[in-house]
Amino acid sequence: MLRQTFTVQGCSLNLLKAREQGVVSRIQGKDDSVVQKLRSMNITPGTQVTVEQRSPRFIVRVGCDQIALSDPLRDAIYVRLS
Repeated sequence: MLRQTFTVQGCSLNLLKAREQGVVSRIQGKDDSVVQKLRSMNITPGTQVTVEQRSPRFIVRVGCDQIALSDPLRDAIYVRLS
């Protein structure tokens, strides 16, 4: 029996347009403080996020919360489209 695995790494959250959704596939921050900050906002792998607006501030919806993300936080999030 041939067994293959297929994984999707996803894309940067920054590539999503307003009203698009994704599931966080990984968080890759330049330092641990970025990862810790996202965890404190309940943004972890498996979390569904919706881009609410891109400008003038990048705002996502996580559950019932709207969260404004700075550039370093936004750039650390990778998602699979849902």
